[in-house]
Amino acid sequence: MSALLESYIAGQWFRAQDEGEPVVDAVTGEEVARVSSRGLDYAALVNHARSVGAPAIQALTFHERAGLLKSLAKHLGGVKDEFYALSARTGATRRDSMVDIDGGIGTVFSYASKGTRELPNDTIVLDGRFEPLGKQGTFLGQHIYISRPGVAVQINAFNFPVWGMLEKLAPAFLAGLPSIVKPASQTAYLTEAVVRRILESGILPEGSIQLVCGSAGTLLDELTEQDCVAFTGSAHTAAILRNHSSVLHGGVRLGVEADSLNSAILGPDVMTTDPEFDLFVKSVVTEMTVKAGQKCTAIRRVLVPVDIADEVVDAISAKLAKVTVGNPSDDSVRMGALASLAQRDEVRKAVEALGNAADIVFGDPNQVDVVGADAEKGAFLSPVLLRARPGAVEPHDIEPFGPVATVLSYGSIAEAVELAARGRGSLVVSLVSHDPQVARDVALGVAPWHGRLLVLDRDDAGESTGHGSPLPVLVHGGPGRAGGGEELGGIRAVLHHMQRTAIQGSPDMLTAVTGQWFTGSRRRGGEVHPFRKSLAELKIGDSIESDSRQVTLDDIDHFAEFTGDTFYAHTDPEAAAANALFGGIVAHGYLVVSLAAGLFVEPNPGPVLANFGVDNLRFLTPVKAEDTIRVTLTVKQIIPRSSADYGEVRWDAVVINQEGAAVATYDVLTLVAKTWPQEGQN
Repeated sequence: MSALLESYIAGQWFRAQDEGEPVVDAVTGEEVARVSSRGLDYAALVNHARSVGAPAIQALTFHERAGLLKSLAKHLGGVKDEFYALSARTGATRRDSMVDIDGGIGTVFSYASKGTRELPNDTIVLDGRFEPLGKQGTFLGQHIYISRPGVAVQINAFNFPVWGMLEKLAPAFLAGLPSIVKPASQTAYLTEAVVRRILESGILPEGSIQLVCGSAGTLLDELTEQDCVAFTGSAHTAAILRNHSSVLHGGVRLGVEADSLNSAILGPDVMTTDPEFDLFVKSVVTEMTVKAGQKCTAIRRVLVPVDIADEVVDAISAKLAKVTVGNPSDDSVRMGALASLAQRDEVRKAVEALGNAADIVFGDPNQVDVVGADAEKGAFLSPVLLRARPGAVEPHDIEPFGPVATVLSYGSIAEAVELAARGRGSLVVSLVSHDPQVARDVALGVAPWHGRLLVLDRDDAGESTGHGSPLPVLVHGGPGRAGGGEELGGIRAVLHHMQRTAIQGSPDMLTAVTGQWFTGSRRRGGEVHPFRKSLAELKIGDSIESDSRQVTLDDIDHFAEFTGDTFYAHTDPEAAAANALFGGIVAHGYLVVSLAAGLFVEPNPGPVLANFGVDNLRFLTPVKAEDTIRVTLTVKQIIPRSSADYGEVRWDAVVINQEGAAVATYDVLTLVAKTWPQEGQN
């Protein structure tokens, strides 16, 4: 008897109190492991996540969490060969394993990068600009995101035992939530191996990740209103979860990615001699055969213009005929086995049901030539292509979760959109077309029914990641039947795990709560110019008010001649006077900003190392010749960089004229040394 997979709870490995159920090799039929969670203390599991994991993670800033994710991704990349060996036992080819293993590790890298670049080195996130709630500016509102004191439970499908876990773990960890991982039993041995490596590394704080191998048992009963569940799997199981009392009445947030009858649409502009025709055929075959079609994003419905349907069927069939099915360890094999014999039986039943409305035009679900393995012991299945009869209903209702697709014909773009929508919500749809108008018409029609749309043509094919590749920077989820979830999506996925709260108060109170200076808050002046202060010395609210400068007509003329910006408002008195917005010659906006810099900059070498940008620049009031301007500069936000000897400082800049009216507002972005003088300098 093979080894019993263990769960990891409350800081130790747990072995179930029975022999467990067998999990077999998808290729050979041999027993790989046994799985059970009998006797597991689910209350202790959740309590450990809340009392140990959450406080440890939330004590870290976003940048510190991102740094740990980067270290974790590097570590997993260094030991991934052992994951590849186990992945082959799931029926995955080398290419399939790369999608799962390297794709998962790459997703962690992506979140590490975005966490550093797009989140503050803090524990809260400001959502948008503040809202003035009173006329005098003494009462403001600001939305913030804050970590919840809860746990993130992930219940994953069998098809992506590595990526499925890591793509949920990374954003949850960045958001400050510990994860409880419940993999599908069929491939749990691979997930367990990855979790062991994560724990052995010691990179993540204790309690950040726990593992349940076997049944979820009473796990959901232990969850409360601060917890969330991310589920990937069948619509049937999703319905059971949606009706659980913790979700219905306990406030537990449930995100679902379920069944998805994804489509690929060949544009009516494409001829058989166009490169888009070959791109379409290749895309369909790829999505049918990668992971043996066991992908939630795989193409199930192939929508083609009726006048070239025969050519499409012939081209796809010819390409499928070249696909070698068999043992993934054989280099000649293009498609491995399904995850289990039970899964193969389910796909065969789905093909039989589709047969009520479609005819098989390639492949035999009951017979397949296999290379390097026993076709009966392994869960092998031939790729199967069907062609729907007119008025077919079943292809829009039945999802064969394997290497199966159905070709449907359409007569107009409107009909193609209607057919795609009959899937009642899908993860992804592809349009292969080189006609911009077709792209717009189809996109506007299918977007409400899909989480993602790939428009593929000869121009983007070289860089396209393909129909079935979810990307960590884009949302992965779909409406309706697809579950309504959004598993990925860059920082959106992080914020999805957090609580958004509206804070109301005075500018000083909002500054205190958020750690960012607000207009109307107290400023701190002093004898030392803020540009002479290192990052360690600067404080939020540090400020300088500059001397005044008159903007002369000679200044305006010189700037126009020097830059070539001879717009009439700066050079033609008569035309400028005729425009009510100006009423005469006015200074260039960029001249005003340049002169403002000259007013507030401290010119000597110092802690301010560089100006790397300006945000939110607005010109509010024209500056006329002979007007006088001055600047108030205030430290608005300080963002240390953990990986450098400097950090970022955002300064609030307000330029006002002699009447006290604001003529320009903007944020100045600088890099400031953490200490000064820096090491090696006098």
